[in-house]
Amino acid sequence: MEQYLEFCRIGKAYPGVQALKDISFRAEGGKVLALIGENGAGKSTLLKILSGDQKPDEGYMMLNGEEISFDSPCDAINKGISVIYQERQLIPSVSVMENIYAGDLPVSKLGLFNKKQLKKQAQEIIDKFGLPIDPTDTVGFLSVAYQQMVEIMKAYRRNSQVIAFDEPTAPLTDKEIDILFKLIEQLKAEGKIILYVSHRMAEIFKISDEIVVLKDGELVKTLKTSETNETELIKAMVGRDIGDTYKNLKRNNKFGEVLLEVNNLNTHVVSDISFKLRKGEIIGFAGLVGSGRTEVVRALFGADPILSGEIKINGDPVRIRSPREAIDNGIALCPEDRKEQGLIIWRSIKDNICMPVLDKLKKGIFMDPKAKEELTIDAIERLSIKTTNIDKTVMELSGGNQQKVILGRWTSDKIVTKILILDEPTKGIDVGSKAEIYQMMCDFATAGIGVIFISSELTEVINVADTIIVMHNGHITGQISREEATEEKVLAMAMLD
Repeated sequence: MEQYLEFCRIGKAYPGVQALKDISFRAEGGKVLALIGENGAGKSTLLKILSGDQKPDEGYMMLNGEEISFDSPCDAINKGISVIYQERQLIPSVSVMENIYAGDLPVSKLGLFNKKQLKKQAQEIIDKFGLPIDPTDTVGFLSVAYQQMVEIMKAYRRNSQVIAFDEPTAPLTDKEIDILFKLIEQLKAEGKIILYVSHRMAEIFKISDEIVVLKDGELVKTLKTSETNETELIKAMVGRDIGDTYKNLKRNNKFGEVLLEVNNLNTHVVSDISFKLRKGEIIGFAGLVGSGRTEVVRALFGADPILSGEIKINGDPVRIRSPREAIDNGIALCPEDRKEQGLIIWRSIKDNICMPVLDKLKKGIFMDPKAKEELTIDAIERLSIKTTNIDKTVMELSGGNQQKVILGRWTSDKIVTKILILDEPTKGIDVGSKAEIYQMMCDFATAGIGVIFISSELTEVINVADTIIVMHNGHITGQISREEATEEKVLAMAMLD
């Protein structure tokens, strides 16, 4: 019997926001249905309803012809629904087999925990998927990719009919993504109903059979993957044809004097790092995962200790032993993990933007609330941060708007930022917001700021940066201008020893 999941006229509202409106579509077993849309389109809300974490205000869901509703995530799991989020839902201190069978550990006739049987059952599932994992391995010691495989095996063991993936490849390497896709193909071959949420167009076309496009909480269209293309999807997602994003950028072509000079920098991870950044220039760091890109910028920001080497700003040697010293020297960092390292997500937009300049927002010995409000409103207007009010918590914002909050913090008139470092600035951000971030980087450069950014998207690096620095195994293996750069040339440098 063919399995199917159907969303019927689903609606969901939060205070001041209509998150979903009249959403209806059908996902069939043995197919991968991709769910795409800009941040804030309603994808996450729909997954929360599917997982039992939220209840719809309107509409209902059908599974194989029967109406379903859930009182909790546990209830959804028991009724055959599994949602695999970016954030792992595992117990890191226990074994793979205990995680796979959590809540349903086998027991002997005497009611005692049967470890031998547990290991046997877990090994059968691991073998089915062909994974190089031992059932007794502690989950916390596995790579992020293999932790995700354990999540999938948990869903499989529960005999889930519906398995939804929320941005599953965000933390994975290309090789790990291939392993994930093989597992999804196996689930698909067994007739599972698979929903797949991602911002990455290439993988949408590689893994999906059908695509549902959402915009502003409404369904725009449902398409067969084989009958559409990237241009059509982007237009449907953003409501307009954004054309060639890179060609439309208004760039800065007038570089000033050398702003930052790094000579023979050494840390515990990177060696002999030397480069120069001019005023108004954008330098992009490229390289495979683990090449040392992030470690270079962490050292520049004082987050990692520098063992030896020299840093000059405007020709003067500086010592940077802490983030505070980096900020005092005009260096700002927007880290790769914005939620964990860049923002206090349970605090307001206002608190996050004003954080580094609180001492400049005082009237006498007391904080001036009007000054905080003006600074925040200025950032919201300059960077087009979408929010209903300045006291909204950062966790309520989309990924693109969270990134803009960090940029607003470092680019106000209350702080002097000479060098702006962006580590994976478009990670987890939709195509429309990516275009905005690219233009902001160019605008900062035009204003005389030196910009350094890291990206795992090679196309992004070679089309946005003025100069590309390539790293491998903790060393710089090449430097090339945007005009000279091709993906083949940069990849060749990234694989040099």
